[in-house]
Amino acid sequence: MDAADLDPSVWMKQGLLLLSRNTALRDLLEKAPVSRSVVTRFVAGDSTERAVEVVSELVASGRLATIDFLGEDTLDPAQATYTRDAYLTLLSALSDGGLTHGGQVEVSLKLSALGQALGADGEKMALDHAREICQAAANADTTVTLDMEDHTTTDSTLGILRELRQDWPWVGAVLQSYLYRTEQDCRDLAHEGSRVRLCKGTYKEPESVAYQDKAEVDKSFVRCLKVLMAGDGYPMVASHDPRLVEIAGVLAAANGRAPGSYEYQMLLGIRPDEQKRLAAQAERMRVYVPYGDEWYGYLMRRMAERPANLLFFLRSLATRG
Repeated sequence: MDAADLDPSVWMKQGLLLLSRNTALRDLLEKAPVSRSVVTRFVAGDSTERAVEVVSELVASGRLATIDFLGEDTLDPAQATYTRDAYLTLLSALSDGGLTHGGQVEVSLKLSALGQALGADGEKMALDHAREICQAAANADTTVTLDMEDHTTTDSTLGILRELRQDWPWVGAVLQSYLYRTEQDCRDLAHEGSRVRLCKGTYKEPESVAYQDKAEVDKSFVRCLKVLMAGDGYPMVASHDPRLVEIAGVLAAANGRAPGSYEYQMLLGIRPDEQKRLAAQAERMRVYVPYGDEWYGYLMRRMAERPANLLFFLRSLATRG
């Protein structure tokens, strides 16, 4: 037996990932009044209409938003097309609602949801779908950010990013500080007009490619942030960690960055008071808003990624109860 098999956090993660496929528990969470009110704190429902309502409330509070239509690892071409169409419908609804001007509400794409993993033609399919979404975003006066997934897709995602930026140079990238390669990727992307969201990373990665210790991931985050803040691009600081948020502000000031030349990003439902505080200080504060039929799997994966997320969710249930 491996030592990791005795780690309670490993058992908890495996259990939560199994529960992510449990439809009975999904039905319970969806229908129970207490849990339903907590779920809607973290996920903007399963419809375009509800997603638009949620981001409208965020914009009214002085915050920005990026919306993710949930789904990933698509192995069905029809599902990839369905995801593309969902984004086109969403962008049209956001534009009609006056929410996209100047990129105040944008969208985030997972390329695997657009067909990236579909064999030899997967990259082309994902690129073609992403092109249609980027054109719709441009028509709506907003932007698109490509989410980053596990390390096996990094080169493919950055390659598609380069293709898209030939026509839409504002397409955003996501880099993950737990990967060894990310500091160099930050140097490559810290140029004028380049939008880069820096996060810690959430996928389970092998020691051969990623830091395993939380302190090392945090140190890498700061090193990467230094590169981005000193560069000519537009850093997007995706962290709920109060210490890293503070460091980001210090680095922005040290590099002479004015508010508006970078932004903070946090997940829907996480540290909402801090989100409002930053927005009230004239900082650009963008909220990552997930929605769609796959909300249950997303919620369970978020809790499996870090024990703190599960504790936060359980505390919320207890408070609501």
